[in-house]
Amino acid sequence: MSKHIVIGAGPIGTATALLLAERGEEVVIVTRSGSGPTHPAITKATADASSSADIVEISKGATAIYNCANPAYHRWATDWPPIAAALLTAAEASNAVLATVNNLYAYGPVSGPMTEDLPLVAHGTKGQVRAQMWRDALAAHEAGRVRVTEVRASDYLGPRVQGHLGDRVVPGLLAGKAVTVIKSADTPHSWTATDDVARLLVTVAQDERAWGRPWHVPSNPPRTQREAIGDLCRVAGVQPVKVKEYPPLLIRAMGLFSPVMRELPEVAYQFEQPFVLDSSAAEQTFGLAPTPWDDALAGVIESFR
Repeated sequence: MSKHIVIGAGPIGTATALLLAERGEEVVIVTRSGSGPTHPAITKATADASSSADIVEISKGATAIYNCANPAYHRWATDWPPIAAALLTAAEASNAVLATVNNLYAYGPVSGPMTEDLPLVAHGTKGQVRAQMWRDALAAHEAGRVRVTEVRASDYLGPRVQGHLGDRVVPGLLAGKAVTVIKSADTPHSWTATDDVARLLVTVAQDERAWGRPWHVPSNPPRTQREAIGDLCRVAGVQPVKVKEYPPLLIRAMGLFSPVMRELPEVAYQFEQPFVLDSSAAEQTFGLAPTPWDDALAGVIESFR
């Protein structure tokens, strides 16, 4: 049994902590509030992830640190850099592998399926922040100070996820009501199951073949928002619902009152053109496969019911 530190108790942090605990590992899950899943092998620690002193102390004797933190969407530019720096410091002090969860923003708009060797050329602030986090971690790795790796996922699909195929549409379709989506309802888009993120994250933290590079999380073939919502209705056993798109003017108006909606124009391209994740490298290297599509959808439906 080895010690594992999980930063954050959102969908990915919770899934990661439980996966490790079920494997018999000692797990410490770190949040500001001391929250997290309940399990005999999990200890809940209250700390600020941006505090190097706190994380260094908690991480003593750890084998791996899993960065599953999730700062407020509109505060990435201010909140992510100190968290990333603190976790690098803790990884160096403890000699633990640092495995970070990331998304696909750092690539910016693309013209084909995304692979891990694409340049990080995001024009928006959020993508630039995440790109710099990886550059800093990789520089420390190449300098021999730490061992790092990163997993990159598309939009999440999983129990109680707050997102495009989560709280924004599932309660409505279960009630038989029309649902409204952001940008194009008919553009191919990759979706990544939260359990698959946790599974790859734990794998790469413990396999030295994974260190020093990013990996894309195994994900099912892309589905448009309209297709995915139809699939959710089918799996839920309800009649298909009408799928509408928010008018651009309404999105801008909503941004006047909602910090999250105000951030959307920066990443709107993800639903204006095909946004497809190629996860073949991780699937072939580690023998992993995405959770079957209908099984992932069933987990979503069950959590909202």
